[in-house]
Amino acid sequence: MRTSRFSTLWLLFFCAAPLLSAGARPDARAAVRALDARYRRAATLEASFLEIFRDSNGGVASESGTVYFSRPGRMRWEYESPEQKLFLVDGKNVWFYVPADQTASRAKLKESSDWRTPLALLAGKADLGKLCASIETLDANSAGRGQPENKALAAGDTVLRCTPRDGSGHSGSASQGVLLETDQDAHLVRVVIHDPGGTETDFRFGNWEENIPIAESKFHFEPPPGVSIVDEESLAGEMH
Repeated sequence: MRTSRFSTLWLLFFCAAPLLSAGARPDARAAVRALDARYRRAATLEASFLEIFRDSNGGVASESGTVYFSRPGRMRWEYESPEQKLFLVDGKNVWFYVPADQTASRAKLKESSDWRTPLALLAGKADLGKLCASIETLDANSAGRGQPENKALAAGDTVLRCTPRDGSGHSGSASQGVLLETDQDAHLVRVVIHDPGGTETDFRFGNWEENIPIAESKFHFEPPPGVSIVDEESLAGEMH
């Protein structure tokens, strides 16, 4: 499952501004503000995640694990099933490591305002008003829940749709739309990224913990003995 999934992940922390609702429609502003308030003051975060990828031919693949966030701009995705993998941002470099391959890929962290995922808000470093040409609320039928495995919206849940801007600041980007679902306490519980060609990456989050002690070593990568390091211009496209 190694193609382009992390093209939606490695730009998570690069828009250094508080979360704003400038691009939000009036009915979405309250939800955006609540989401901002939930994560703005969190120095560390931990959650379990399920990641589901659907291709244009109906193929479905899923992975799961634990994700950690730490300010300023660091994260660690520990994939536990069906295969152990690690995707780590240490503040300077982006790392991707699959123990079975005995190879670790490394790329320099680069600033970008290109929208690839809304998960930057988890580090308090996203400005939805700059990344989204528009933000609106959706009902359950419009939120991509037609698949049998998708549950109905729980009471108090809100779904936001971001229409990404392109590099010129206008509507349109590599991603054709991003959905963010929050629960009644403004926890982020789901993110769905619709990409060109009919592919979809669906992240589900649970068991959020905020401001908990996380070892500094979690955000540093030390290659195990015998592991080769390959320098890449970008880790986009490294895995799926």
